[in-house]
Amino acid sequence: MRQFIVLGHDAPTTPEFSLDDLAGGAGRLDALCRCVNSAFFLSHAIREDVRCFLVHQDEVTIRFEGPELRRLNPDERSTAALVRQALEARGEAVGHIEEESTPGVYVSKRGFEPVLEAAARDGTVVELHEDGRPVVEVEPPDNPVFVLSDHGDFTDREADLLADAGDERVRLGPELLHGDHAITVAHNYLDTAGYADY
Repeated sequence: MRQFIVLGHDAPTTPEFSLDDLAGGAGRLDALCRCVNSAFFLSHAIREDVRCFLVHQDEVTIRFEGPELRRLNPDERSTAALVRQALEARGEAVGHIEEESTPGVYVSKRGFEPVLEAAARDGTVVELHEDGRPVVEVEPPDNPVFVLSDHGDFTDREADLLADAGDERVRLGPELLHGDHAITVAHNYLDTAGYADY
């Protein structure tokens, strides 16, 4: 299983946002939606061996589960609509217990720390960071948990949690990439066994 944890520092925690203003009024939800789409979409299929978490303001987490996903389309607006439906179901979630809002989409009142701890139990935590080791020097892990931030940097607390839980800190290339592009490159790195098998 490939897992991606994306931190949305300004992402909405309630469903009162406009689908027509994802880049402004919805706290750069457009960037998070592009990350979800990059995590799952192939040209004519969905990757079923993927789990993606969106952590909104360290308060709410939305989990997308590849084998169960339905109604995910390759555009930001429809992905944002799934996010909004999840936030509408937030009231049904009790503590860390998730509520399914649509097939394959779950919401819980969890922040980054419990999400990271749970994911780390099942996989190798890989922080995507500009100061990390070049990814070509790192053997591809079997069950990677890639952690990346939205358009902002990790907070000091997030960086400390990653330092404690992280197994690797890697960079994907010489240039800074958008989060969704980084996910695509990470998939290619895994698909090719570290760029060795085409």
